[in-house]
Amino acid sequence: MPDLLTLRGVNTHIGRYHILQGVDLSVPRGKLTMLLGRNGAGKTTCLRTIMGLWRASAGAIEFAGRDIARLATPSIANLGIGYVPESMGIFAGLTVRDNLVLAARSGPLDEARLEWIFRFFEALKKFWHLPAGNLSGGQKQMLSIARAIVEPRKLVLVDEPTKGLAPSIINNLIAAFAELKNTDTTILMVEQNFHAARSLGDAVAVMDAGRIVHAGRMADLAADEPLQNRLLGLSLEAHQ
Repeated sequence: MPDLLTLRGVNTHIGRYHILQGVDLSVPRGKLTMLLGRNGAGKTTCLRTIMGLWRASAGAIEFAGRDIARLATPSIANLGIGYVPESMGIFAGLTVRDNLVLAARSGPLDEARLEWIFRFFEALKKFWHLPAGNLSGGQKQMLSIARAIVEPRKLVLVDEPTKGLAPSIINNLIAAFAELKNTDTTILMVEQNFHAARSLGDAVAVMDAGRIVHAGRMADLAADEPLQNRLLGLSLEAHQ
């Protein structure tokens, strides 16, 4: 099947800084692609550019065969793309329930899908009527992910979902994403945790200095420590 998302020669400038410098990236349909790289390589900028939060200054971004590089962020989201930012992007003053209601673009919350989400993120059910700002860091991350998947999405962009979380919560996240990708949802994930990357990744792309410098199977990169050192400056084990 053709790739669901393709970036060709994408450049992004933020002020006077040239962050993305000709990114070529293919995200296969129905798979989870890991986007790895050193800090400052341009990974977050890449996700934000896909979502239209930062505008590409050159190049094409094609989603399901359509160029979305000039679309506004709400229009991109309406095509079936969910986004989990590193900053979580929740409404702290609203309840857990209201956060999810706002994220459900097509209508009322689907009870069956909510129960599926609660199976992985039980705390969201427990604190259903609590303001989101009162949740712990891990619970806020759960809510951010739940907002992105409260309805079926064709593509979900996820920026470092395990950052700063306890191992038990990370394992729940891994289980949730593993099941999500089995629902024919395509996922592009930025991640630094080796266990999560190795467990979830089907494909991998590595960024350096605003470009993709390696693309292939995640399993091959996980098995090749010299390649990890060359691309990332240290082995993936050191990213845990």
